[in-house]
Amino acid sequence: MVRLFVALDLPKDVRERLAAMCAGVPGARWTPGENLHLTLRFVGEVDRGVADDLDAALGQIAVAPFEIALDGVDTFGRGRKARTLWVGVEACPPLARLQAKVETAVNAAGIPVEERKFTPHVTLARLKAPPKGKLDAFVMANDGFRAGPIPVDRIQLYSSFLSSSGAIHTVEASYPLTG
Repeated sequence: MVRLFVALDLPKDVRERLAAMCAGVPGARWTPGENLHLTLRFVGEVDRGVADDLDAALGQIAVAPFEIALDGVDTFGRGRKARTLWVGVEACPPLARLQAKVETAVNAAGIPVEERKFTPHVTLARLKAPPKGKLDAFVMANDGFRAGPIPVDRIQLYSSFLSSSGAIHTVEASYPLTG
């Protein structure tokens, strides 16, 4: 079994800017700079046969390269119920089309449809009952964050191993975007 997800890499300079923001919210489990990415689809645990089918399906995606821009900071959940702190992505129809094609490829490999609506974002931290004042201050101080244009010319299939020191992500395959 292998734990997989499909994502867009971010340039090193953007990851460094994001990582520099990651402080100031007590109890937050910050994403290490090398793990910052934009997930297109979390797949989960699958056997090698399904992973091979997914690899083949992702290799068939045809989308022209495009650009995205990161814009603003927000949370999933509010107040002490906030569970994820993230940087958003400016509305981008080509990104939405790419994600839909990734979802189709994942489904073609036999993985059930994702029920949640796709909200493009880069996870900065996982939260557990964060102090509201500190979280609100972080969001307000960083809401003007913007990065881009960021070229998108490939998608990556990652494996993720959960260790006691956090997730270890490994690129399993890379798929250049060609329209």
